[in-house]
This record gives sequence, structure tokens and C-alpha cells, in this order.
Amino acid sequence: MPAHGPRGRSGGRPTLEEVAARAGVGRGTVSRVINGSPRVSEATRTAVEAAVAELGYVPNTAARALAANRTDAIALVVPEPETRFFAEPYFSDVLRGVGAELGETEMQLLLIFAGNDRRRQRLAQYLAAHRVDGVLLVSVHADDPLPDLLAQLEIPAVISGRRSADEALPSVDSDNFAGARSAVEHLLARGRTRIATITGRLDVYGAQRRLDGYRAALSDAGLPVDERLIAPGDFTEEGGRRAMTELLAASPDVDAVFAGSDVMAAGARQVLREAGRRIPDDVALVGFDDSAIARHMDPPLTSVRQPIEEMGRAMIDLLLAEIADDRPFSARRLEHRQLVLPTELVERASS
Repeated sequence: MPAHGPRGRSGGRPTLEEVAARAGVGRGTVSRVINGSPRVSEATRTAVEAAVAELGYVPNTAARALAANRTDAIALVVPEPETRFFAEPYFSDVLRGVGAELGETEMQLLLIFAGNDRRRQRLAQYLAAHRVDGVLLVSVHADDPLPDLLAQLEIPAVISGRRSADEALPSVDSDNFAGARSAVEHLLARGRTRIATITGRLDVYGAQRRLDGYRAALSDAGLPVDERLIAPGDFTEEGGRRAMTELLAASPDVDAVFAGSDVMAAGARQVLREAGRRIPDDVALVGFDDSAIARHMDPPLTSVRQPIEEMGRAMIDLLLAEIADDRPFSARRLEHRQLVLPTELVERASS
């Protein structure tokens, strides 16, 4: 090797792009190999490592760690109260996927709750001091200022569940629209015609898309959408109880309910039981998430399965690629990836 060290095709230090070209893969794959992600095949890992050795590539992340005081820490930020985090299986499933993927690296994971203004302000100060290398955002509402703050601070971030169709951050989401539509189509196929829905908070884009899927399935079947059969919920069990009480009062002839989460479905089930309605004989019930709650309900709950743990793993993959990307932040923002993972209806006795 020449005394002055390796040179890339450009005559300077070998670049990530040159390693990718030599290995025959994309630059994101090279980033994942360098960051130790297990979501790379052994053959690909070997090809990338060989290209790194042949070119004498030194990751810029190493230089950046010295220059920018890298922390080797990632924050999982939940803009919700702790009570909701521990009550809803969705969050623990995301955390399980994140932890499993991050366990193969040297990165540490910090869990931070930011469910009120005071905590958000404290978090903003913490992030402004660049105490972490990247942020995972879970359960973000449309008006949450955190994503914009992260962009201003140029901190790599990935969001679970887009805020809108025009999400600016890299994101991982499930196909909420298709999942909801399949749930309602299932109920229609069972001969139900007075199908109600309990929505999640509609300042959450995923909840909006589930409502859109409900409306689309009814329209496709030539049925009118009766607004009295749409009750607002908030993803909590109490919200499900409250919404189901309203539905029975407004439409006593309801014969099916699609709830926007399993937790709300559990609340709805209690109200139906108290009202003497048999499930599924009188009222069929379908949830969303396919959590442990769905399997343990009586009767077991038909539910739309989200690949939640896989979503957590995908979030880490995207974030590690963002952290490893040594281009200017403005250039990286043009290529943000929006991953949408498929859902699956899991049929059980409640419908």
C-alpha cells in the first residue's frame, strides 16, 4: 500500500459511495454493515467488508465521533403519559423490536416521556445539548413541535406513524387504511349491515386512515356512511367504553363494531355485555393491533395485526443509516424514506 494511504477513484479518501459500488450494494446497506445491524445477509456483509478492506475505507462516523463528541446513545421519545405507555401493548411491542435490533450494536437506548409542556421543554434543552446521536419518535400527534425541533437541531430522527401524507421525517408505519378496510369487509361478509366504528384520536394520522378505510369499505359495498355510527375514542379502554355507550344510545340496532384499537375494543365489550348484547351473536366486534389483549378476551377478539415489533426493528435500521450518513443535513432530508408495512386480519370468535 502506498505510504500516503488509500485513495478512492476521486483521488481523495475512499467514500461510502465507492465502497457501495465495489460491493454492488446501496449506500444504506454499507451504513448498516458498518453500524453492526443484523438485518443484512451474511453474503452482503462479507462483500461490504471485503470492499472496505480493499479500498482502505475509514468511516467518516469515526472522525465525526471525535469532532462532534458522539454519545453512542439513542432516545426513544414517547409524547404520552407513562400511564398510557404501560397500558397499551403497542408501545411495549415497539420497544421490544427496537431493543432487539439495537442489542447487536454498541448504542445505548434512553426511554424519555414527554407527555406535557414541562417535559417537552426539558427534553428540548436536553436535545439542544446534543446528548444523543439520534431520536425515535413514537405516537406523535399532528401538532407536536418535537419533529420540527429535531429538524432545526439537525438531529437524526425516525418517526413511528406519519403525522400526515407529507411527512418530512423518515418514518415507519403500518397500512392503516388497508387494515381497517379489511376489518369492515370481513364484517360485511358476515352479513352485518349496521357497522359502527370507534376511532382513535383523529389528530393522529393513523387513526384518520383507519376511519378512511372504514368509510371506503362501506362505500365499496354500496352502503351509506351513517355518521351516527362513528364515535370518537382516544385509544384508551375508558374511551372505548364511553364511545360504545354513545353508539348504543344513538343506534340501538348496531350489529357490528370496528374499534380502532384492541384496548378500545375491550372497553366496548364491557358496555355491550352490561347492555345484554351477546358477542358475536348480537354484535360482532373487531379490533386493531392484534395484541395480547385480543387473544385473551372472551370471546377472543378478531383483530388487524400490525407487525409492531418489525416496525421497531425497521426504525432502528433507518436511524442507524441516518446517523452514519455524513452528508449535510439538507441533502439527507431530500431522500427520507417512508416505509409502510402490510397488515393482516386475524379472525377469532368475536366476529
